[in-house]
Amino acid sequence: MAIDAATVRKVARLARIAEPEEKLEPLAKELSGILNWIEQLNEVDTDGVEPMTTAVHATLPMREDVVTDGGDPARVLANAPKANKGFFVVPKVVE
Repeated sequence: MAIDAATVRKVARLARIAEPEEKLEPLAKELSGILNWIEQLNEVDTDGVEPMTTAVHATLPMREDVVTDGGDPARVLANAPKANKGFFVVPKVVE
């Protein structure tokens, strides 16, 4: 898939990225190269390959699930810019 300077200009405008006109053509070539590399990855035969989250097989150590009171609330709230009756005070974000 080839990307031209007009496509780069449009995507930059949509992303609110200011790119000088002289950088559009080199950027288009670079993005085309990246997309060509990704298309090469589609040619790799992955049939029978199980999905994985890491290259190293490891099991996480389990710990006892114990309910606690959260430690010392006074020390935790000492880090808060504002607190009231044992709770963090944050600005209202929903109207």
